[in-house]
Amino acid sequence: MAKLKLDLHDIYNRGDQIDTELNRIVQEAIDRKIDLVEIIPGKGSGQLKKKVLRFLNQSHMRQLYHRIEKDDKNFGRIFIHFKH
Repeated sequence: MAKLKLDLHDIYNRGDQIDTELNRIVQEAIDRKIDLVEIIPGKGSGQLKKKVLRFLNQSHMRQLYHRIEKDDKNFGRIFIHFKH
C-alpha cells in the first residue's frame, strides 16, 4: 500500500504554510490515488494537532477523504484514509 507522509515540525508556527501543505498533500493523494497519508504534527502541547484536525474537519475537506484515524500508540500522528 502506497503512503504519503507530511512532517509539520519545521513549519509548526506558520499557520498559512501549514494549510498550504495540508491542501497539497491531500490533493497529491487524490491525484496519485494514494490510500493513506500520515501527518506528523508532533506531540508538543497538542495545539498543532488540533489545528490539523480542525482543518481536515472543514466540510470541503471532509468530502475528499474516507476517514481520519488518530494513532492511539503515538499521540503525534494522524492518518487520513482515502477510498478511490
